[in-house]
Amino acid sequence: MHFERQKLMAVTEYIPPKPAVNPRCLTRPSRPPQEETGLIRLLRREIAAVFRDNRMIAVCQNVALSAEDKLLMRHRLRKHKILMKVFPNQVLKPFLESSKYQNLLPLFVGHNLLLVSEEPKVKEMMRILKGVPFLPLLGGCIDDTILSRQGFIIYSKLPSLALVQGELVGGLSFLMAQTHSLLQYQPLQLTALLDQYVRQRHEGDPVTPASGQPSPPDPVPDS
Repeated sequence: MHFERQKLMAVTEYIPPKPAVNPRCLTRPSRPPQEETGLIRLLRREIAAVFRDNRMIAVCQNVALSAEDKLLMRHRLRKHKILMKVFPNQVLKPFLESSKYQNLLPLFVGHNLLLVSEEPKVKEMMRILKGVPFLPLLGGCIDDTILSRQGFIIYSKLPSLALVQGELVGGLSFLMAQTHSLLQYQPLQLTALLDQYVRQRHEGDPVTPASGQPSPPDPVPDS
């Protein structure tokens, strides 16, 4: 009797149906939004100020630098008015997604740091990074124009603005002097021709006395 009961229980055991979709394929229930802390609001304002007030923003991979190396690098960068900024990605990425810098998002993988300056100091920054090969430059933007690492290298080889302005002023001054010379050449030539014409006329005309009558010709001497 006990054996028969076991068979009956096994036959009548409830087997739940298999779900149509694997639970691992279902979207997780959305978590309630976390309340924004004061630190996150402060970091968000600081990030917005960094992207608003600086013309050059370079993104580097934040490798494990020793405290001494990081302090030395900060000092070398600060001499050229280049600042090093580090922000957590969970605060930085939401800012980029809702701004005009969203194309920089692929650069922020892992730990990153920003090198920013109010004026483009690309040549100085590349010279310093060249001495720190284990701190790779990923890309960034200058004057809201996104550049790759190669773009920063090309930009650093461009002549300075002061040199270009000097060459432009020199070229314009030469053209102005040349134009002035060409404009003065024709009047000077015309004046010289008129002076020569007047002198020739005076040399060819007979001498006129004060009475207005021309002087008689010289007498021919007797032979």
